Amino acid sequence: MHTQRRSDTPMAAYQNTERSTKPIKIRKICCIGAGYVGGPTSAVIASKNPEIQVTVVDYNRERIEAWQTDNLPIYEPGLLDVVQAARDAKSKRTPNLFFSTDVDRCIAEADLILLSVNTPTKSLGRGAGHASELSFLESAVRKIGEVAESNKIIVEKSTVPCRAADTLRDVLSATAKPDLHFEILSNPEFLAEGTAIPNLLNPDRILIGSLKTPRGLQAAQALADVYGSWVDLDRIITINLYSSELAKLAANALLAQRISSVNALSAMCESVGADIDEVSYAIGLDKRIGSRMLKASVGFGGSCFRKDILSLAYIAESLHLFEVADYWRSIVEINEYQKDRFTRRIVRCLYNSLSGKTLAVWGFAYKKDTGDTRETAAISVVDNVLTEGANVRIYDPLVKETQIRQELKSTTSRLDCAEKQLVVCESAYEACTGADAVIILTEWDEFSNRGEVARRDSGHGKKTEERTGRKVDWARVAEVMRRPMFVFDGRNIVDAGALEELGFRVECIGKA
Repeated sequence: MHTQRRSDTPMAAYQNTERSTKPIKIRKICCIGAGYVGGPTSAVIASKNPEIQVTVVDYNRERIEAWQTDNLPIYEPGLLDVVQAARDAKSKRTPNLFFSTDVDRCIAEADLILLSVNTPTKSLGRGAGHASELSFLESAVRKIGEVAESNKIIVEKSTVPCRAADTLRDVLSATAKPDLHFEILSNPEFLAEGTAIPNLLNPDRILIGSLKTPRGLQAAQALADVYGSWVDLDRIITINLYSSELAKLAANALLAQRISSVNALSAMCESVGADIDEVSYAIGLDKRIGSRMLKASVGFGGSCFRKDILSLAYIAESLHLFEVADYWRSIVEINEYQKDRFTRRIVRCLYNSLSGKTLAVWGFAYKKDTGDTRETAAISVVDNVLTEGANVRIYDPLVKETQIRQELKSTTSRLDCAEKQLVVCESAYEACTGADAVIILTEWDEFSNRGEVARRDSGHGKKTEERTGRKVDWARVAEVMRRPMFVFDGRNIVDAGALEELGFRVECIGKA
């Protein structure tokens, strides 16, 4: 059993003032939600704690069945190896990672429950378009209250608004047996898709928020002991429960702020003849700023940034901090402006008309090394060029056609009347055949003409090995396209000079 560490963080002092002397030993963990957070997090916890039984539960039977195979429902480099190690008794160990749709039984048996359900932006009612939708979270906690027969530690892994723990506590008080006690912790994830497994195995920090009560501290220590099996104690930070909830929103808001800031600068670079890569490099050398998240692009995407910024803005507005709310919303507005600006540049370069022209879109995922398409910039760009009358041919090495069409159908305005304008292709070359332009929207390594791609053991089978081990032959692309040939690099991953030697006209973000 690890002892509670001492910390220099301001909120850590309370840990040594009021403690329960009886430690809690976690033997069974139940994770509600088998998605991008719950699956990888549970797999790593199980692999590093062979004495703890970890069960991931979800009502989606198809997803649970996929987790029980080698064709996992989500793509993450290295994930399959971690899952197999704990799930399949590899290395002569007893299996301790399970996936189930028997939600009631797993909740009832667990000592600790991870809440990893979706908390999207509300689409209806007060706060629609800004506030967090907590119905899935409420439903999960209501189920805990209904079936629990013993005390539980409940952990917020989902991103939640401030003081969501109070809401969960209120639901439990109305649904659970009166003699039971539930301690609620905040343990936000700070994972980046595409690097989630390294993030979990070697985290910058593990944040655990709890109440200052003896039971709250005891619960926080129990969770810290789980992480302590592989994370150094000086990286396990314990703070106030509500500070932890806010820290997750704040982290995503500040990261997105940096992206929107550099994208705003990219617009200036294009007008004055500066190079955004050079500007980003120069300012990134300032130790007060640093180099991370200063890469200009067509815009940020993913499930977190937009949603969390709007949630933060809505919280500020509910506190009558209207100027603060406007500030946070401006980050999202710059992101939308960047996508629109990129599309207008395409139209302008293609002689102010896309009607009858064919555009090859390379990449639909919101970033490389993931199949996630939530809030991807590709949705807006594809919608915009379809509206301009273009024929669009999409290729992404990981995202399936059904997923692409589903995203576009639920978001775009023209898909129903533009079915003949949209084709999803099996290769980059197929997408480029007869095309007037290539539009790069995801920074997949194979699209770049810079250097060689290092082969990676992603644990995701032959398809991934083939994908990561080769690059597009741009000379072959030039052979199958119409003249003049354009490349619109929305991720700044190509060597423009080399492509221009092949006859391409190259337009990059933040470069004149």
